[in-house]
Amino acid sequence: MAQPEYVPLVSTDRVRPSSRLSTPRHWSHDRPAEIASLRQPVGARLGSTGSDLGFGLKLAKRVADRAVLSEGDAIADAIAGCFACGTRRSSTFHRGPVIYDMEWAFTLWGFLPGAPADLVAHRRALFAGVHHDYSRQRAVADAVAEGALKLTPAEVQAGLTNWRKLLGAA
Repeated sequence: MAQPEYVPLVSTDRVRPSSRLSTPRHWSHDRPAEIASLRQPVGARLGSTGSDLGFGLKLAKRVADRAVLSEGDAIADAIAGCFACGTRRSSTFHRGPVIYDMEWAFTLWGFLPGAPADLVAHRRALFAGVHHDYSRQRAVADAVAEGALKLTPAEVQAGLTNWRKLLGAA
C-alpha cells in the first residue's frame, strides 16, 4: 500500500527499489556427473537403487538377532554387509527389501546356523570393519555371483556346500 504524502517518513522507512534478477542464460546438459540416460549406471561399487531401503536396515537388524558370530566377528559388520547384499537382491526384483532378502544374505555369508567352517574363515577378512567403510560394503555386495541373487534362502542353505560358486570365488 502506498504511503500518503502528508505522513512524515524517516529515510529508512521509504520504499526501496527491489533487486531485479537477470534473465537466465541458456542451459546445457554438460555437467560431468549428470546421468544422461534414463537408466541408473551399473558397475562395480555403484550400488543398487531401491525403494524403502531404510526398512531393509530394520529387517537386517531383526535377522541379526539370530546370527551366529565366530571369534573376531562384530554384529555391526554382519548387519552392514548383509544389508548391502540384501538390498542388492531386492533391487534386482525391482522392489523394496523384505525379510527374505535379509535371511538370504545372512544365510549366504554363513551368519545363520549350519555354515561351513571354510566360509566362516573366508568371510572374516571381508567383513572385518565393514560397517565403517561404504566402499567395502559395496565390495561385499559385489562379491555375490549374479546367479545367486535369484535363489531363495532355502536354496542358498542347501547350496552352502558349494559356497564358492554362490560368491563368485570359484
